[in-house]
Parts: sequence; C-alpha cells; structure tokens
Amino acid sequence: MTTGVRRRMGVEERKQQLIGVALELFSHRSPEDVSIDEIAAAAGISRPLVYHYFPGKQSLYEAALRRAADDLAARFVEPPRGPRGARLLRVMGRFFDFVDEHGPGFSALLRGGPAGGSSSANAMIDEVRQIAYEQTLIHLDVEKPSARLELVIRSWVSLAETTALLWLDGRRIPRAELELQLVHDFAALAAVSAAYDREMADILVRMLADEPADSPFGDLVARLSALAPGVPDQPLR
Repeated sequence: MTTGVRRRMGVEERKQQLIGVALELFSHRSPEDVSIDEIAAAAGISRPLVYHYFPGKQSLYEAALRRAADDLAARFVEPPRGPRGARLLRVMGRFFDFVDEHGPGFSALLRGGPAGGSSSANAMIDEVRQIAYEQTLIHLDVEKPSARLELVIRSWVSLAETTALLWLDGRRIPRAELELQLVHDFAALAAVSAAYDREMADILVRMLADEPADSPFGDLVARLSALAPGVPDQPLR
C-alpha cells in the first residue's frame, strides 16, 4: 500500500527534471512560446521554485539547449567500419531522428535559442558543427585536411541543416529520400571539388573504392550512369 508521499528530489536531480520537461515542451513549440509557468506546471512545482534552480529563463533555456546539443553531437559518432556510404547514411538516419523528435526545438537550437540566442547558445551549435566536421574527417582517413576538403565538409554540414529545416516545414519530401540524397550530396560536392584538385580526386577515389553496388555511393554512380549513358571518361588535367 502506497502512502502517496512524494520523494524529495535533490538539487541536481530536480535540475535535470526541469531540463527534460523544457525539452519535451520545446519538441512541440518554439522555446520563446513556452513560459516558465508552463514548465513549472509540467514539472509539478511552483514558478518561484524553478527560479530557485535556474536564475532566469535564459539560463534554463541554455541548459536545455546544452543537453540537446550534446545529444545531437553524439548522433554523428559512427564506428569507422564498413562501406563509407552506409556509415554516412546511418548518421543521417540518427540526425533526422533528432530533427523528428525535437521539431521546433531543433529550429531553436540552430538559431541559438530564443530571440536569436546568446553567445553561449550560439557556441553550442558551433560545437556540434565542429564534431560533425571532425567525424567526417575520420571516415575519410584524413588528419590534415586541405582548404578544399574543409570547404566540402563544412558546406555539406550546412546543407544538412538547411535540408532538415526545410523538411520540418511541411515534410513534403519523404524523410528516407532526403537522408539518401544528403549522402549523395556529399559525394557530389567532393566530385566537383575533385575536378579542380588532384588531392581531392585522390580522396574521392579512396572514398568510393570497394563500395558495393547496393551502397549509397554505388547507388549514386548507377543513377548518374543511367542519366548519361555512353559518356566517355575524361582524364583529370
């Protein structure tokens, strides 16, 4: 038989609860549309008690964004084993899982938080972008990237963000198609850069080497070949 007496939470446990409640509310509405009163009610505590744990609304928002940013960054981590295209597709699947789960909160994260965000909030998303960049280098087996390779990877990370934001606005393109298209986009960006640079050409060859026909990169090659049958190969000048 239960007594109905609530267990008193410790300080850190209560903070984590409030962060979790805030993130849940942010998954349905943008943070600037969620009030401290709503967060307090959802957590089952009073408004003044929220301010006991967080000195202001912005500090709670930033704590929630910190957890979300850490979660998103972790989704870019993939063991460097197996075909590269398949690895990248798994990463895109986890990335869109996050986008799907968080919705408006994801949009706020990219904007750096409510009302344009603070410098610390903006720094969080820059950390996520840097982790995505570094993880991509790991899969390409490159330790010291050239300026062209850095441009390719950072452009692709930005493209993934924009694609996800546009997808959230109506979800007019099937998610699975966009995940695969983003993998293809990475190969396409690398291929264009390879046409201008021998080092990038070597990276592209290495990236596509031993890719099975049913892998995302193999699928792209087949699709492009079908569009332009009989086009002779041109040597890189």
